[in-house]
Amino acid sequence: MHLEEKTLTSDLIYDGKVVKLYKDNVLLENGCNTSREVIKHPGGVCVVPLTEKDEVIFVTQFRYPSKSVLTEIPAGKLEWGEDHFTCGKRELKEETGCTAERYDYLGYLLPTPAYDTEVIHMYLARGLSQSEQDLDDDEFLDVRKIPFDKAIEMVMNGEITDAKTQLALLKTKHLLEAERK
Repeated sequence: MHLEEKTLTSDLIYDGKVVKLYKDNVLLENGCNTSREVIKHPGGVCVVPLTEKDEVIFVTQFRYPSKSVLTEIPAGKLEWGEDHFTCGKRELKEETGCTAERYDYLGYLLPTPAYDTEVIHMYLARGLSQSEQDLDDDEFLDVRKIPFDKAIEMVMNGEITDAKTQLALLKTKHLLEAERK
């Protein structure tokens, strides 16, 4: 049982629209018990939409928990049990109005593994076609294009602070460099 914790009990504390909060009693490897608070989240997906002119299509939107407007790549929450690729295509279309001919899977990330089960899947979308946005009724955002190299610079100098956006852009940079070799 080295580096593992065994769940003894799990009590649902809060059942929300986006998350479920549990308080678990766990057995540690030294035989002691402790509690863990765990947020269960259905996961999410994000997409780097890259134009033929090497621009990334971003959305800017107000994020209530941070009380700030953030520059992010299109992204969304999965429904419980939903396929992440299907969700990614839907979110790209809803938020930017774009569809893509090609999607490259960039892997996944665990944004806050200390207390949250959320997994975010990342994609690069190319061969974009533009049509109309289809935003949710409670969704307000602006769409803007930023040259890819400038976007990487913005990640590195702290102008883009959203973790999923940072990682997906840096993975895209690595993938594009590998393709050019």
